[in-house]
Amino acid sequence: MHAQAKENPITHGVIWKHLLLFFFPILIGTFFQQLYNTVDSVIVGQFVGKEALASVGGSSAQIVALVVGFFTGLSSGAAVTIAQFFGAQDDKAANQGLHNACALALASGALLTVLGIALTPAMLRLMNTPEDILADSVIYLRIYFAGIVFVLIYNMGSAVLRATGDSKRPLYYLIVCCGINIVLDILFVLGFHMGVTGAAVATLIAQAVSAFLVTWKLTRSRGILRLSLSQIRFHAPILRHQLRLGLPTGFESILFAITNIAIQSAVNTFGTDTSAAWSAFGKLDAIFWMVSTAFGISITTFIGQNYGAGKMDRVRKSTRVCLLMDLVVSTALVIFLIIARTFLFRLFTSDTEVIRIGCDMLLLITPWYVIYVFIEVLAGSLRGVGNVIVPVVITLVGVCIMRIIWLAVVMNMTPSLSAIIFSYPVTWILTAFAFILYYIIKERQYSR
Repeated sequence: MHAQAKENPITHGVIWKHLLLFFFPILIGTFFQQLYNTVDSVIVGQFVGKEALASVGGSSAQIVALVVGFFTGLSSGAAVTIAQFFGAQDDKAANQGLHNACALALASGALLTVLGIALTPAMLRLMNTPEDILADSVIYLRIYFAGIVFVLIYNMGSAVLRATGDSKRPLYYLIVCCGINIVLDILFVLGFHMGVTGAAVATLIAQAVSAFLVTWKLTRSRGILRLSLSQIRFHAPILRHQLRLGLPTGFESILFAITNIAIQSAVNTFGTDTSAAWSAFGKLDAIFWMVSTAFGISITTFIGQNYGAGKMDRVRKSTRVCLLMDLVVSTALVIFLIIARTFLFRLFTSDTEVIRIGCDMLLLITPWYVIYVFIEVLAGSLRGVGNVIVPVVITLVGVCIMRIIWLAVVMNMTPSLSAIIFSYPVTWILTAFAFILYYIIKERQYSR
């Protein structure tokens, strides 16, 4: 046990080097995961039309983000507990955490399948989804919810693997499944002319393969964690611990998604062109969130294992190193998106008005990405030590509530697209300031 702990690069190696080695597989994996829906959008946008693009990437994407985001938050709770048990070399607790996490994924998947299929039309109408894309949006979402259990199994399994320091295998599985999704998209949409239905079915099949692969890996693991299908069940003490850490982050994701749904509803009132432009921008915007999410997952795992091992000096240093790295990468990304904006939008559509609207959106939002770096890294660091309640409250007030207030006030005064978009930088600045202040206070307490 002691020898194995010494060999753990997360708790003993050079921080910046191993943070990068851990970060890049997560980043590339997140990129391929995002490609699932992006490929759908590119193919239906180019070969079916802007209405299909809006159906796949507009209101549907926001609802998917709400559901998947909540479960990703729950997964983070499981990942933090397993990372801490792994860092402390507690085999029994780590294995109970693994089987409890799998039970949570299966139960949540079954519930979401039923609720999602039943409530899809009502949710889309609540978002002011334009009538000319409503039918296709319903089809896409219902097929997605039919396979939601595969998404949850993969996300939970990947979180468990990353919690133990293995960020490469989730990447390999995603590369394979993304390739399957691209081939099936082309076959179903271009070959069989199935439109939005074909894109949805292609995504479902690819996600089923990814769920199988991550499960197969966990059942054949020879390390501390090994999944036994017959032992998948809830363990009450572990479940309470995982929910205590995961639910606040899950609700935080829901609040983010709700505010984005409110924004999507406001955007939908400007018509299909604006909805299609917002859909395409969402795929480009996801490039930043891929980077941000990868840094957030990386720092949470690093902090969780070092905190479990009692290495508080590495907890503090890892946070500072990750923050600097994220700032550099995000700045470079902002420059790239601004320079290549027209070319990037043309990947999704040839409609000149949609491209013009999308480029205007990008110029208004992307320069402010560097502010969000502080929110993602500091929140991830705090989650790693089990501090989840206050970060959620800060996010709730600074991002969610303030953004809703902004929309309610500004849309009544000057109902314009730019007024909607500026809700992002305003709330990011407020929330980042609060996180910096809170983290400084907590760091001083850790030092003492």
